[in-house]
Amino acid sequence: MKKLTEILGIEVPIIQGGMIWCSGWELASAVSNAGGLGTIGAGSMYPEILKEQIRKCKAATDKPFAVNLPLIYPDVDKHIQTILEEEVPVVITSAGNPKLHAQTFRLAGRKVLHVVSSAKFAKKAEDAGCDAVIAEGFEAGGHNGREETTTLCLIPQVVDAVSIPVIAAGGIADGRSMMAAMVLGAEGVQMGSRFVATHESSAHPAFKDAVIHAGEGDTMLTLKELTPVRLLNNHFADQVRLAYQSNATIDQLQTLLGRGRAKKGMFEGDLIEGELEIGQVASRLGNLMTAAQVVNGTIEEWKKCQALVGTWKI
Repeated sequence: MKKLTEILGIEVPIIQGGMIWCSGWELASAVSNAGGLGTIGAGSMYPEILKEQIRKCKAATDKPFAVNLPLIYPDVDKHIQTILEEEVPVVITSAGNPKLHAQTFRLAGRKVLHVVSSAKFAKKAEDAGCDAVIAEGFEAGGHNGREETTTLCLIPQVVDAVSIPVIAAGGIADGRSMMAAMVLGAEGVQMGSRFVATHESSAHPAFKDAVIHAGEGDTMLTLKELTPVRLLNNHFADQVRLAYQSNATIDQLQTLLGRGRAKKGMFEGDLIEGELEIGQVASRLGNLMTAAQVVNGTIEEWKKCQALVGTWKI
C-alpha cells in the first residue's frame, strides 16, 4: 500500500483542516508551500467565491492542495462542478455520505479523503472508494461526531477497521501529539485549531487573540440536537447553556442559533454574540505563528520524539 504522502503528493503528512471562515487561499497555499496539504474551506463560500479562492491558491503554489466540501452544503453540486473544472487535486468530504460523490472525483483522477467520527463510518468511506479517512475525535473544534469518542480511542478502532490510510484529527497541535497519533496507527495528522492561530488564517484578529488566550476548560461541545459543535466560551455560549437549563425545544435552539453566527464570530470578530468554533487544544497554543512555522516546528518535534522513543526501556 502506498504511503499517505505518496498518495497525496506531499512532503510531510500534515493536513490543514478546512475550517469555515478561517481557511482561505492564503493559509492553504502557505501550508502546501511548507510541504503539507493546505485546504480551502468551502463550507463558508458561495460558488463564485470558491472559484476565486481556488484560482488564487493555484497562483500562489505549485504544490497539491485540497478543498474541504461539506456534503450538506446547499450548493454542493455547483461546488463539485467548480472543483472538477478547476482541477483541484484533492477533495476532503465531510458531513454526509461520500458514496454519492467519491466515484465522480475518482474517475476524474482526484484523490478523495472523508472525515469520520467512528469506525463504522470509516468502513463505509472505504467501501465508497475513498483514498483515506480522517478520523476526528470529539476534542476537535467546529462540527463534531455525536458519539463523543476521543481521539485516543477512535484512531486505533478506525485503523483496525479499514485498510486505507488513516489520518488522525482532534487535539493535535504539535509533534508530540502527532507522534502519539502515529503510534496508534495513523499515517498522518490533520490540524485545525493550530492553523486558525496563524498569520495567514482568514479568521478575524480578535478571534485569533481569543483562541491563543483560551484556558483549560474554555470550550464546550453542545447543540447535539442540531449539529454537535465545539464552541469557545462567550456570551452566546452562556445563552446556549441557559436554554438547556430551561429545557428549550429543538425549534427554540434553532431560533437561538439563527443564521450567520459563525461568520459573525470567527470572520467579523464579534466575540460576544458570535459562534466561536475551536478545539480543546486551543488552551495549548499560546501564540500566533506562520503556517510554515507550524509545519516545520511540528515535524522537528516529531523527529525528536522518534529519537526519544528509540531510547525507552521497560
